[in-house]
Amino acid sequence: MKLLTTQVMLFLQNKPDRRNFITLIRFLLILIILVGVFSGIFHLLMLGEGREFSFITGIYWTLTVMSTLGFGDITFDSDIGRFFSVIVLLTGMLFLLILFPFTFINFFYSPWMKAQDQAKVPRKLPEEMEGHVILTRYGAVSEALIKKLNRHHYPYVVIISTLAEGLELHQQGVQIMLGDLGDPETYIRARIENAALVATTESDVLNTNVAFTVRGLDKDVPIIATCNSDASIDILKLAGCNHVLQLGEKMGLFLSRRANGGDSNTHLVGRFGELIIAETMVSGTPMVGKTIKDTRLRKEIGVNIVGVWERGKFKAADRDVVLTQNSVILLAGSPRQIDQYNKTYQVFCENTAPVVILGGGRVGRATGRALASRNIDYRIVEKDPSRIKQSAKTILGDAAELEVLKEAGIDESPCVVITTHDDDINVYLTIYCRSLRPDIQIITRTTLERNLGSIHRAGADFVLSYASMGANAILNLLRRNDILMVAEGLDLIRVKVPESLVGKTIKESAIRKHTGCTVIAIHCQKEMQINPEPKTEFPQDGEIILIGTVESENEFFRVYGNEG
Repeated sequence: MKLLTTQVMLFLQNKPDRRNFITLIRFLLILIILVGVFSGIFHLLMLGEGREFSFITGIYWTLTVMSTLGFGDITFDSDIGRFFSVIVLLTGMLFLLILFPFTFINFFYSPWMKAQDQAKVPRKLPEEMEGHVILTRYGAVSEALIKKLNRHHYPYVVIISTLAEGLELHQQGVQIMLGDLGDPETYIRARIENAALVATTESDVLNTNVAFTVRGLDKDVPIIATCNSDASIDILKLAGCNHVLQLGEKMGLFLSRRANGGDSNTHLVGRFGELIIAETMVSGTPMVGKTIKDTRLRKEIGVNIVGVWERGKFKAADRDVVLTQNSVILLAGSPRQIDQYNKTYQVFCENTAPVVILGGGRVGRATGRALASRNIDYRIVEKDPSRIKQSAKTILGDAAELEVLKEAGIDESPCVVITTHDDDINVYLTIYCRSLRPDIQIITRTTLERNLGSIHRAGADFVLSYASMGANAILNLLRRNDILMVAEGLDLIRVKVPESLVGKTIKESAIRKHTGCTVIAIHCQKEMQINPEPKTEFPQDGEIILIGTVESENEFFRVYGNEG
């Protein structure tokens, strides 16, 4: 009933539709008058022939003739009566078969269907809406973010500018609102005063306009914007952004951390207070060929192996997992413990050949700069001359050509990083490089989450999604760093101790067995126990820091989500 009322209001509010509807009513009145006049003439002519019919029969005859449905039960005997029948027939063909369908469809049916569509795309949010996230675009990052917002029960709305896009997203189950991003009224109707966050992922120019418009309406709401150009960072902050995300730079840093080469020092993934999460290559260290138990890292240094990456697949840190030349271990520890690990296991890579980067866009160049900060040489392959910034480090040519790859050093390189924004090209280049060098490490970037599996199957050792990285960065800011993306599909999360776990030991809780998540720290009263012993009890009003895959994280929230 509410939807019908909305449709009627939208229909009547539109002046052209309202005018067309009045025209249709006038047409119907003319049609009714014609039927009445023809029925009256029918009775007069029939009386002239000495026959008399009822009022209803006159209307019946008129409509039968006008609609050309045929007649035979009532006919005229006189020529004037037959001539009149022809006039009624032709009038009916003109009005009922031509003008009426055209008038009805154009002046009522089409506007009504349009009103139905418009009713599906709201122009404002309910007054009671609060704590929601306002998104300005439905793209790869927004799509990934919406999945995470749904998982953590955050309401959201995507502001779209066209009805066609709104209808398409509505059919996909996306919460949308129609509005102009540059119009302050749009954000008033989006309940900006009650919003938890505004995330704008448009172009730098449009993001600036959005931030400036929103900040003029609300001085406190957090605004997060993505940024493509270094020059836009200060402008976006001046416009009112609290956080500016350079996802290209961030992606380059993430990709470079995984590259073979340089030393075996740990690379910071993130930190929660005194807890540091770092990753490092096993290659070249005495740990190759040992099980996690045999490394004795926890006993001798204090750091804890909380996971192992093996050719792109994450394994939980079971005691009997064997570390290989291709293993990348994820460590948890205090700053002192991580520093001690670096001093103990620092080994320099013997292969000094440059890392090959395929794609010289923002992500490719950022990867190169991050590798240079690790004192690792690199070569970028790029076929667009306008993207070449450092000619000494760049090979101009198509990465699909063997001679170009050989010039870049593919035969000796320890690693190739594929950074183009086209997922189809990345799959192709991954397969190609794997066929050329079965032993080389391949790190690939993907734009869309749904292509992760395809690129892994193509032969990539590690794949990082641009969409997931951006979504996690925004979600981290929304949740105030309660979630940290360790790698694609692997998160570090901080949650309150569920009531059912208070007083139990880690061993008794069997969190890892029941959910797949691993407890790596317990925080209570401003003190953090890093890598707590299995006999450690969960305190009242404390926090647990867990690491796990997206699936295990979902399972944890399913089991304990309503507690705490």
